[in-house]
Amino acid sequence: MQTTTSVRIDQALYELARSDASIEHRTIAGQIEYWAKIGRAALDNPDLPASFIAESLASMAEPREETTAFVPRSRT
Repeated sequence: MQTTTSVRIDQALYELARSDASIEHRTIAGQIEYWAKIGRAALDNPDLPASFIAESLASMAEPREETTAFVPRSRT
């Protein structure tokens, strides 16, 4: 069971999260958690672009049965 905690954030950040959450079909809390995961990973990996981190996190969240196996190109 996951527990929750209330935090105070700036109203402008809340409104931005609400807007992005609607576009991405997430809850506001889910959107802020998503940003936090990307931010934490970006701090841990400063050489990686944030877009790469976001795409990597999204791919890791996909169900395994919906993934496509990696097939390397043959050398010719």
